[in-house]
Amino acid sequence: MRVLVACEFSGKVRDAFLKLGHDAMSCDLLPTESPGPHYEGDVFDVIDDGWDMMVAHPPCTYLANSGVRWLYKQGTKDHNEERWADMRTAAKFFTALLASDIEKIAVENPTPHRHAGLPPYTQAIQPYEYGHPESKRTCLWLRNLPPLVPTQVITENIQQSIWRYPPSPHRWKLRSETFQGIADAMAEQWGFLCPNCGADETTDHPDGESGWCPACEQRVE
Repeated sequence: MRVLVACEFSGKVRDAFLKLGHDAMSCDLLPTESPGPHYEGDVFDVIDDGWDMMVAHPPCTYLANSGVRWLYKQGTKDHNEERWADMRTAAKFFTALLASDIEKIAVENPTPHRHAGLPPYTQAIQPYEYGHPESKRTCLWLRNLPPLVPTQVITENIQQSIWRYPPSPHRWKLRSETFQGIADAMAEQWGFLCPNCGADETTDHPDGESGWCPACEQRVE
């Protein structure tokens, strides 16, 4: 499949899809931190270039519930008008990505606040469900894609170290990067290709046999 990974500079999700043989490209206003196919610029410059799937990570600064307090002037109920304007711009960008003319779409963001007016998310995931002993609730808005299934659930010594990074010019980058276990799960579960015929879907056989490819009508190991 041709996969566009929007608003990604780390290359983690892009590289996970590339590793499985897909034609994947990341896109961001920043240069990529991992050498590979990358468009440095506005995602809407390339969004109509015939992609089969898009995984998007739009900026969350003005949409996340953790920052809702900044919508008001400190110690008052008065609106911070500049912040509200930025929120509306961010929400418009988010919904434009979700409404793109691409068959399969996943958009991820932290839990949004109600003022953003975003549509209901499909599921919420945690890094500790994918092999990382960290807590960072992330929501997924999915279209024509199944919910992600946890791959390695950790139940002990869960940390929140990502929120304790000391102030620095790069802290926002560290906080925004996708955990490798989640990137791998996205590629492996959403980018599945049948080893028999190359089809990108699998289902259960009517007789109950799991891992059945409806394209070549063979069992998938």
